[in-house]
Amino acid sequence: MPIIICTVTNDLSYDQRMIRICTSLAHSGYKVLLIGRLRKNSVSLINRPFQQKRLKCWFEKGKFFYIEYNIRLFFYLLFVKFDAICAVDLDTILPGLLVSKIRRKPCVYDAHEYFTETPEVVRRPIIKYIWEMIAKFAILRVDIAYTVGEELAKVFEQRYKKKFFVIRNLPFRREEIVNPTRNIILCQGVLNEGRGLEQAIEAMQTLENSELWLAGEGDLSAFLRQKVIHLQLENKVKFLGYLHPKELHEITLQAKIGLNLLENRGLSYYYSLANKAFDYIQAGIPSIHMNFPEYYKINEKHDVFLLIDDLNPENIKQSIRDLLEDEALYNKLTKNCLKAKEIFIWEKEENKLIEIYNNLLKEKH
Repeated sequence: MPIIICTVTNDLSYDQRMIRICTSLAHSGYKVLLIGRLRKNSVSLINRPFQQKRLKCWFEKGKFFYIEYNIRLFFYLLFVKFDAICAVDLDTILPGLLVSKIRRKPCVYDAHEYFTETPEVVRRPIIKYIWEMIAKFAILRVDIAYTVGEELAKVFEQRYKKKFFVIRNLPFRREEIVNPTRNIILCQGVLNEGRGLEQAIEAMQTLENSELWLAGEGDLSAFLRQKVIHLQLENKVKFLGYLHPKELHEITLQAKIGLNLLENRGLSYYYSLANKAFDYIQAGIPSIHMNFPEYYKINEKHDVFLLIDDLNPENIKQSIRDLLEDEALYNKLTKNCLKAKEIFIWEKEENKLIEIYNNLLKEKH
């Protein structure tokens, strides 16, 4: 049974994409090991069809964390058995690539985002330069590469002269659909900069009979909580913290509207195709997104989103009001979501993933 090792820098518990990918590969006859890190607040891992390993680090964040984690990951990979390594994003690509070359095994690159164009990297020129050098060195040398959307694949292919396949962040098909009894506006995802979270909170000041639920944590967690207190919105904004995928789905079914707000502060967000967009569709929830290429393209064909151009509190508030007060618009988007949910499912997308690994490992054996 071929062994595939996948590497990430998170603590594994909440990474929906990797849980889906590793589950599909395991069900297809591969032995899969997903490696991440153990954090001080990490919860116990749930038993899954694949193996999981978390590396303990002294540093929690910043450059010292990345250096330490890459060193620990390099030596761990050096002494375990595998037939292929899948390095997820640039922050794990070097140890995966180097060990795969030493062991003469294939290395796969899974780009969840345009790492060098995230807001946290774009605003730090030296850090951006270092990651770009890593990308130019490593991406050309991997055996196979894939990413989350067609637009991002085009950008990567043009920049790195490397073929990128597309494996989208689609959810498993579910029978349940949303049946909201309250005006809950849900925003899934990490609480990091550039995600329109401050603006969404400010928009709640004059929205009546509505609640904003934020499902996730991140670098802005403490700041956003303080902002809510400062604006006296404790009764209108709810922080749900980290949620396991099953819990997140149950919460999503309670929502009236989904949010996916992004500032155009780097090509990573501009060309993004977030899993939350498909989670909202799968639950039958109309959602508000930025008028960026991937969301525009989906909406042109399926008409499931309300797209906005300007990320400011007044525009967000008006878009939410449009959905809450225009029953015909809301019902139309809901109906279209229920049609599209049969198309955007992991059960179809996983076939492309399995074909990639089957062809790769067939060539190497």
